[in-house]
Formats: sequence, C-alpha cells, structure tokens
Amino acid sequence: MPKTKELELENIPTENYTADKIQILEGLEAVRRRPGMYIGSTDIRGLHQLVYEVVDNAIDEALAGKADYITITIDSDNVVTVTDNGRGIPVDVHPQTGTSALQVIMTKLHAGGKFGGGGYKVASGLHGVGVSAVNALSEWFESTVRRDGKLYRQTYKRGVPQADVKQVGKYPAEERSGTIQRFFPDKTIFKTIDYKFDVLSQRFREMAFLTKGLTIKFVDEREDRETTFYFEGGITSFVRYLNKNRKPLHAPFHVSAPVEGNYIEAAIQYTTDYNESVFTFANNINTHDGGTHLTGFRTALTRTLNDYARRNKVLKEGDPSLTGDDTREGLTAIVSVKLQEPQFESQTKAKLGNAEMKTQVESVVGEAFAEWLEEHAREAKEIIQKGITAARAREAARQARDLVIRKSALESLSLPGKLADCSEREAENAELYIVEGDSAGGSAKQGRDRKFQAILPLRGKIMNVEKSRLDKMLQNEEIRALITAIGTGVGNNFDMTNLRYSRVILMSDADVDGAHIRTLLLTFFFRYMTPLVEHGHLYIAQPPLYKVKVGKEAQYLYDDHALEELRKKNKNGKLELQRYKGLGEMNPEQLWETTMNPENRTLLQVTVEDAAEADRTFDMLMGNEVPPRKRFIQTHAKNAKLDV
Repeated sequence: MPKTKELELENIPTENYTADKIQILEGLEAVRRRPGMYIGSTDIRGLHQLVYEVVDNAIDEALAGKADYITITIDSDNVVTVTDNGRGIPVDVHPQTGTSALQVIMTKLHAGGKFGGGGYKVASGLHGVGVSAVNALSEWFESTVRRDGKLYRQTYKRGVPQADVKQVGKYPAEERSGTIQRFFPDKTIFKTIDYKFDVLSQRFREMAFLTKGLTIKFVDEREDRETTFYFEGGITSFVRYLNKNRKPLHAPFHVSAPVEGNYIEAAIQYTTDYNESVFTFANNINTHDGGTHLTGFRTALTRTLNDYARRNKVLKEGDPSLTGDDTREGLTAIVSVKLQEPQFESQTKAKLGNAEMKTQVESVVGEAFAEWLEEHAREAKEIIQKGITAARAREAARQARDLVIRKSALESLSLPGKLADCSEREAENAELYIVEGDSAGGSAKQGRDRKFQAILPLRGKIMNVEKSRLDKMLQNEEIRALITAIGTGVGNNFDMTNLRYSRVILMSDADVDGAHIRTLLLTFFFRYMTPLVEHGHLYIAQPPLYKVKVGKEAQYLYDDHALEELRKKNKNGKLELQRYKGLGEMNPEQLWETTMNPENRTLLQVTVEDAAEADRTFDMLMGNEVPPRKRFIQTHAKNAKLDV
C-alpha cells in the first residue's frame, strides 16, 4: 500500500507548478470563494447566520452599556434591516488606512473595536469578520450611521464600496445615535433566501435573556408577524422559561461575579424531571459544544453537592460519591461568561477554549452554591436525595445495558431478530427504515432494495422516554431493538464510529397515531442519541396521502394542498381518489415507488436549530405536566403540520 501511494505522488505533474499558479485572494474575495469557512454553510443555517452576525454587532453595543433597543425587520422582498440605538459606527478617518472607519469595518476582515483598541470590553462579534463577511456575501448592503446629530451612509455591492462615506442629512439632537444596517443576500451563493421566523425569533429571545434590560423587536412583514423580547431577570428568567412545563424543586439559584476582567454568571434550578438541560454561552454566543466554562461548572456542582452530603451525613461513610451524571439529573442551568479575550475552536464559535475559564467558573459557582445549600437545607437534601436515587438507577441501567449487550452477542452478532438487514456493510451507503407495525414492515421488506436498505418494524408505540429513567427504558424490548440495530449505544456511551447506517429514516402512517409514534421516536433520539440528529443522520419519510387517477393517468399526492391544486386544474375532469389511511394499505411496489425509491421519494432531514427551545418543546409535549400540553394543542391544532 505505501508503494502505491508513492507511485501516485510521482505521477503528479510538477512542471507547471510555478509562481503564477499561486493565487492571492484580495479583500473579501476569500469570503465569497469559501463562504462556509466564515458562516458555516450556504443553506438556511448560513442564511440565518448572516442575520446573527449583524445583530451581534448591535448586541455588542448593549453589552457595552451603550444601547438598550434593537429592531430587526424582514420586508416583503427579504431585505433585512437591523437598527440599534448605540453609539453609531465611527465614520472619521482611520489613521492606518486613510479611509473612513466605517469602510474599514465593512470591508476588511479582522477589523473592528474588539481587538484591544478600547472600543469594547467584551463582544460577541469576536473575530472581526462578522459584518464584513455578511457584506461580502450580500448582493447589496447599505450602512447608515446616526452620530453627532448627522446621518452618514455608504453602500456596497458584493462587498465593494460604491462611493465614499457621505453625510446624507441630519437628525434631531434629542434623538439617540445608532446604526442602521440593510442587506440582501447574494442569490448566487445561497441555496435559499427564505428566512424562518420561528428559528430567528428563538435566537433573539435567547439574546434578550442573556442581556438583561435589552429590548429586541422582530418584525416579519412577509407573514405580518411581530414579537418583542425583554427580560428584566436575565438568565434567571431564562431558567424559569425552560422550566415552565416542569415541576421545580426550588426557586432558581443565581450567581454573578467579575473575575480578573471577565464576568461569570450562572442560574440553576432542579426539577422532578430526569433529563439534564444545561446551556452555555460565551459573550452571548451559544457554545453548543461546551468548553472550559462548562467543565468548570460541572466540576463545581459535583464537588459542592458531594461535600455538602458528606458534611451533613446525607451520604454515610462507605457510600460511594455521587457522579456528575447523578448530580445533574433533573438540572436546568444557564452558564454565561463574558471575556475580554475569548478563544474559540472555529469561526462558528461552538466551543470555548480559554483555560482560565475552568478555574474561574468553578470558583465562583462552587463558593456561592455551597453557601446557598447551607441556607436552604430542605432543598439541599431534596437535591441530594434525587442524586442518590439517580445513582441507584444508573447502576440498574448499567446492569440492564450489560444484559442487552450479553443477550445481543448471542443473537446473530448483536442484531435483533426482527431486523431485516441489508447486504451493504459500509455505513455511508446503508440506510435503516424504522417502520410502524408488522403489516407495513412486511410491505417495506418486500419492496425495499435489499442491497442498501434495512427494515426494522416496531410493534405499536414505544415507551415515552421523557417520563422514564434510563434503566426502565433499557428494559423495553422495542427500544433495545432500536439501540442494537443502530449500533451507537445511547447517552454517555454513544459512539458515532459504531453507526451502522448513514441514514436512519422514520416511516409511520400519515395520521394522528403515526404522528404520535413519530413524536415518541423523535423524543428518544433527541434525549439519548443527540449526535445522530446534530450530524444530520435522522430523517422522516413522506408517504403519500392520496392516489389520484385523472383519466388513465395515476399520480400520488403528499398533502391536501396538492389535492386542492389538482382539483383546480381539473375542474371539469373526474378524479378517482384513493385515501391512504396507513402504510399497510400500499403494496410493496407502491411503497417502493412513492416512499423508498431514492429517485422519487421525499425525505425530511431532522435538525435542531435551537437546542434550548427543542428541549422545552419536547418536555411540554411528552413530559408529566398536562395543562401546558393541553393549551398548546388547543392553540395550534388548526395549524398542525410537520416541520423539522
């Protein structure tokens, strides 16, 4: 094998590799050539990232105490406008470049008031590429600055200034200064220009929680929707919001403190639930992959609870200490840090790397939480007893998991008997259909392509994992079959390298029962196989609702809207209509043709745009509290649709 690689290298032509082959990407050209490096992707997530980057700049003014109101508007033509009442971007001449500071900020990467120049103590637009990258990836961009009673403006096309910064008017002295940014994304770069109101509003709600006293107004003129966020309680309000549909064990604990130029803040509340809901932020940016601040928080929590339990004899001599998992069962927490010199692992800022954050968070949270436990003896005992119960359940879960592994090892190399596997052994080329019911499973087994499609039929509805601990869940036969077939394990033992299928596809009936089964499965995947969702491996199949014959020609329709459109087109023609109540009503050939054939089928990829909001929604839909669920169903029943 090494010899083959040597030969491959020898065959690469080198005679034309000269100086003129070296490309230098000037200005913002690099951003346009490799947009994914700067905003993550060019799909809907990248489109939303443009908005976040511009809003982040306005948030920075609020963090600096210079702004308290931000408005975001999407007009009917998908033009985004972000307005703040901060200081306004400087427009005077920048000494190093000889051009206006506004032009420097809008057209130069790594330019801004966030690199030790005294403009900001902390900032969320941390790499200095945010607004300039948005400018580069926009068909056009317009910056208007209100500063010192005067209005200044500059416009750009694909990042290139169309003229110098000019004064275009004045504004009344009694009105506040600020910045107005308007832009339209470049359609040649983005796959879609269709912003999602709900996704954006969730992010803005998060920003308002994290910046106490800031008002964020979001207006969507396309759908005539509007919402305003303001939270005086900050992250304490955030915790209460997440626990709205849960039963808390105590009022939220909150701590905040400055440490060596940084600022540490945390809010904690335990509930009767079993799941952990901890979300971390650095300079208002959601650090999805955690980092040193999360490590410090977890260490402080586990150590403090164990120390208190030993000191107060809740844990007896000889009892094992509580693990981190035990102390976090039923925990809802927000950890928010603000740093002068943050270090992130990438431009998307998913993980914080500052080493000092571990000790600073651990110290601040540990000391304050220890004091709180001493002052709240009843609540402290309740939290620790919950941890002790979790420890017993964890041991039972370990035994159940070992039993699953031992039993599976004896059963056809770990695979459940009901699984009809495919012949393909490379995960990237294989897919698993999880099918509701034996009847539909039979049709799917007969209709599939055996080379790359595996079928796992489930009998009835799986258990609701939102209401069960891991040990109870692992005793459920259907869930054990699911875990074993996918191969990754669950929870803390999840290992993506053991994934047996690159696409896991949920296929259920297009009725109320089918939707319930789908929700139960989605809850399981979100709680226990989160990386599967995060890495884009989970899908929902779209079986047709109708088979319609117009004359001799038959076609399949997937929703009522398509049926109405067909009726409008064929007002005088007779439609022969068949309504599919379930997958089992289709023969194997029809199921293949409509729902399983890669050339014809429609799959919806399941994503989690906002983990905190998804956490709250799953808890509301599948948790123990009935009234919030009832209110939700009554409010949204008429508008029910599948949206993942």
